[in-house]
Amino acid sequence: MKNKTVAAWLAFLGGPLGLHRFYLHGLSDMLGWLLPIPTALGLYGIQRVQALGQDDHTSWILIPLLGFTIAGCALQAILYGLTPPEKWNARFNAAAAPDAPAGRTRWATIFAIGLALMIGTTVLMASLAFSFQRYFEYQIEEARKISQ
Repeated sequence: MKNKTVAAWLAFLGGPLGLHRFYLHGLSDMLGWLLPIPTALGLYGIQRVQALGQDDHTSWILIPLLGFTIAGCALQAILYGLTPPEKWNARFNAAAAPDAPAGRTRWATIFAIGLALMIGTTVLMASLAFSFQRYFEYQIEEARKISQ
């Protein structure tokens, strides 16, 4: 039986590593194995900023990958948590009754939804702000070079 609450928490906390995909679809799930790639690239971008400073152009591309991956996994946690029990059990617990306990929404599920909404939104907005700030700073820098 695949529990909706466990899946929501795994998507929120371990989603960038693909843990929710492995829980629901098994170790042969290709998306589960691909999710750590943008996570690792984003962490590498953070490491580059710490080592080389904020003017490193490669890190400008890599860091938002981590933010967008975290935000996407938070969205997946919200979707898992808001799935009706009948639909959840039909999809992930086909042999169970439509109202089986594994698909029910509990307080822990609601807490996972709320936390994923708050943190996922914050990470998404921070990633967008970082990306646009670096892009526009680069454009201004290039315009100054041309005008001189």
